[in-house]
Amino acid sequence: MKPDVLQLKALSPQLEAGLEAAYTVHRPYRAADPDALIGEVAGKARAVVTGGDLGVPAELWDRLSALEIVAVHGVGLDKVDLDIAAARGVSVTTTPGVLTQDVAELAIGLWLSLSRRMVSADRYVREGRWPRGERLPLARRATGRTVGILGLGQIGRAIAEMATPFAGQIAYHSRRPVEGVPYAYHASPLDLARAVDVLFLVTPGDAGPLVDAAVLEALGPDGLLVNVARGSVVDEAALVAALADGTIAGAGLDVFEDEPNAPAALLAMDNVVLQPHRGSATEEARSAMAALVLENLERHFGR
Repeated sequence: MKPDVLQLKALSPQLEAGLEAAYTVHRPYRAADPDALIGEVAGKARAVVTGGDLGVPAELWDRLSALEIVAVHGVGLDKVDLDIAAARGVSVTTTPGVLTQDVAELAIGLWLSLSRRMVSADRYVREGRWPRGERLPLARRATGRTVGILGLGQIGRAIAEMATPFAGQIAYHSRRPVEGVPYAYHASPLDLARAVDVLFLVTPGDAGPLVDAAVLEALGPDGLLVNVARGSVVDEAALVAALADGTIAGAGLDVFEDEPNAPAALLAMDNVVLQPHRGSATEEARSAMAALVLENLERHFGR
């Protein structure tokens, strides 16, 4: 008998094909009545496959009486109640390492796009404003800026390495200083924001809203914010206000508080670059992530 697997969201074709080959897969998001399907399989589903942005909804835990493993397609664990999982002996796996470079690349791309106003310049050409001689505001040089990284984990270090050819200096804040890195440590997000021109957010979502109005004010009117972590890391209302009134110069955002809904006020702003939570959305990363999810399940079930 194939183990029953509850897949909570659509994932890559490679992963779904691999799941189909080895498991009996139940997909409530495709069902006419998702809750009814969950009710039918909750007592026999031995695994949940989910994304880091969704995790395991709180109301599901008590229904999943046979659950043995949660296999997360991603690295975020803020949407999985690890205390409940530990109390029930449920294993929780992620896909670390294989998406590090891809998320870091997007973060650097957001920074360069903001600095050089690439997205607004693209619209300037597409909308026929260039032949009309309309003025396009000057961009800012990226080279030589002081770069700050909030969360110096694997992805944070990859961003630092990629930023090194551009950056004048690199600084960071993490829960504790990281040994063996050549970057200046700051004791708080506020201290870090005061010291840098570009602030990258790469901290886990369970850290809470580390970037509030005070941190944005400290970043300053020439400062740029790049968030490839979680929307919950930032006070989103304060960020929208800071972008609107010039408290900071711009923001590159791959994540939002209420995904897939970005704040309407951001959509009309020229000083933002918006992405649909796609830091790991490369063929290479998604293929490796799919393989690792399947490997994690295979190890658990001994298949």
